Formats: sequence, C-alpha cells, structure tokens
Amino acid sequence: MMGHLSSMFNGLARSFSLKKGRRNSVRCERREAVEAMAKEAKKNDLMLCSSGTVNVDGSNNFASVFSKRGQKGVNQDCCIVWEEFGCQEDMIFCGIFDGHGPWGHFVAKRVRESMPRSLLCNWQETLASQSSLDDDKDIDHVKAVATDNKQHRFNIWKHSYLKTCASIDQELEHNRKIDTFYSGTTALSIVRQGELIMIANVGDSRAVLATTSDNGSLIAVQLTVDFKPNLPQEAERIMECQGRVFCLEDEPGVHRLWLPDGESPGLAMSRAFGDYCIKEYGLISVPEVTYRNITTQDHFLVLATDGVWDVISNEEAVEIVSSTEDKAKSAKRLVECAVHAWKRKRRGIAIDDISAICLFLHSPLSTHHISPIHIVK
Repeated sequence: MMGHLSSMFNGLARSFSLKKGRRNSVRCERREAVEAMAKEAKKNDLMLCSSGTVNVDGSNNFASVFSKRGQKGVNQDCCIVWEEFGCQEDMIFCGIFDGHGPWGHFVAKRVRESMPRSLLCNWQETLASQSSLDDDKDIDHVKAVATDNKQHRFNIWKHSYLKTCASIDQELEHNRKIDTFYSGTTALSIVRQGELIMIANVGDSRAVLATTSDNGSLIAVQLTVDFKPNLPQEAERIMECQGRVFCLEDEPGVHRLWLPDGESPGLAMSRAFGDYCIKEYGLISVPEVTYRNITTQDHFLVLATDGVWDVISNEEAVEIVSSTEDKAKSAKRLVECAVHAWKRKRRGIAIDDISAICLFLHSPLSTHHISPIHIVK
C-alpha cells in the first residue's frame, strides 16, 4: 500500500501541467494522495500526535515526544512526528505548536493537522514546476543546479513552506468553526531529508542541536530565533504598523505586543498564526526558514515550546537529554526538569504548558566518544 501511494504521489509530479484546468485536477489528486498517506502513516505507527516514541526499523531517526499541561487550564501545546514523510524513506517531519487565547488549543491542533499535508502538496507542486522549467533550460544550467544540490533542495522547501504558511493563515481567518480573532498558535517544524534538515519557525518555540565540538565535548547550537516583540527587526515592523511593544509593571522583562489603543491582546511573540485582531499592527505568520547539513558530529535535535526555554538553557537541555539512559524517556525527563525549574525559579507564577520533541539523528546515537557538558551553576 505504501509503495503504491509513493508511486502515485511521485507520478503526480511528472504529470504536472501548466494548463489551469489540468493543474487544478492534479492539485485535487495530490490532496487525496496526501490524505491517504496520512491515514496509512497513522495505521502503521509512522505518525505520532501525542506523547510517545517513533522508532522505525532501519530508520536513522528515533523520536521521543512528551507534553504536559500547565496550570492555566487546558493544554494548548501539541506535537506531531511523521516518519517516512510523503512515503519517502529518508524523510521525517516534526512539528510543535503552542496555542494561546481562548481558542488556542483548537488553533494549534488545526495547524498541526493542516501543515504537514499542505507542505507535502506544495513541495510536490514546486518540484513539478521546477522540473518543467528545467526542461526548457540548457544543459549548463542543469549541471550548475546539480553541483549545488543542497541549496537547490533547500530553495524548493523554503518556497513550499512560505506558500504553506500563507495558505494556512488565510484558511484560519475564514474558518467558521474556530474563532481566531483573539486566539492563535506558534509553529516550529523541521523536515529531515537524508542529511539535510530544513527548519521553519513561526513564533517563540526553539530548536537546539546537540553536536560534538573539536575537543570531543557535546555542545548546544541554537538553530532558531525566538521571535519576541522586542527584537529590533520585529519591533521596527510592529511600530511601523502602529502596534505597541511594552512590559506590564508586574511582568518586568516580558515584552508584549499590543494594539494601538487599549491593553490587548498582549502577545509575548511577534509571529503567530491567527490573532487577526492584531495582524494589521505588526504580527505576521511568515516563517524564518533555514537549513543545516547533518554530519556524524551531530547527535540530536530538541524542539520545545517556550515553557521549556523560559527556565532551561540550551546547554542544560542538551545535558539533560544526553544523560538520559533510556532515550525513549528523554523528552519526558526534559519536560519534568522544566517543571521543577519553574517551581524553583518562578514561584507564584502559573506553570506554562511544556512540550518537547527529541529527535536522535543517528542509529546508534553516536559512534564517537562524548565528554559530558559542564554546566555552571
């Protein structure tokens, strides 16, 4: 079944046509193929949408996922791991979403459902379109593209991500079942394709890579930017759109995004899906899309919501995960450490929802000796 779906999906790219009628037909077929893939992935335990693990025989990936409700009501965090993404054996999709506002949990789950499917459709469409263009170009151009294959693959994924995020935000605005005027979600996701990892970030969740330094110790490398309203480039855009950025008296150091008049909505991030009350005043849903080439020196990725990073440093997170003997429990241990840190560092403040994905990049984890990180207390 999976082989049939993969063949069908790849065939759609080859049959792509620039004629409008045929293009719309292919898009419908592509969406149907993606839905079938998603159902098959769930059936074969290739897709995980809750706490747990994804461990497929023969795969270079092992993922540990854990989410814990905070003290603010329903858990508005959610995650997804989809191994053999798009029926491609060398691909995996991981996403983590942090909802906010009265309908935030519904928004987060909606984006979790639509993002990987939409991304697959747009990726295939971009591939097909690129293939059609290459057919019209000379052999020198084709050779040039081949020599810069990583950049070429990244450009295709970046274009697909930008198109996906724009369509998701547009769909949410017109969704009659979910009220997104004062509610929204962040979205951090990665696609691993072989040894290339694409990272797309909307909001203030964070991706951190554990890699080996020249002296053999394990170090933390932050791969994303926390899009907070007080970042210079974000604050400049917000002010140009007449939005405001300031901290409340009882929250020193916590910069929030506000409407020109009145104290709402007070968003602690500058990029998010939804929140249409403030979309005209500087909030955007455009992702920052980057990539990294994975080597044998790189060991695992941590994707986590701000509930982790508000109280745990990058280095501490890497140390916690690397020192967990049972890798299946690594995400749970990281979340539990964050809960204890909240109680110790932020007494009297309600604990946020806390979620993490730990994606191990090699099987076994490492063939190199790793010296432990020394954390300065």
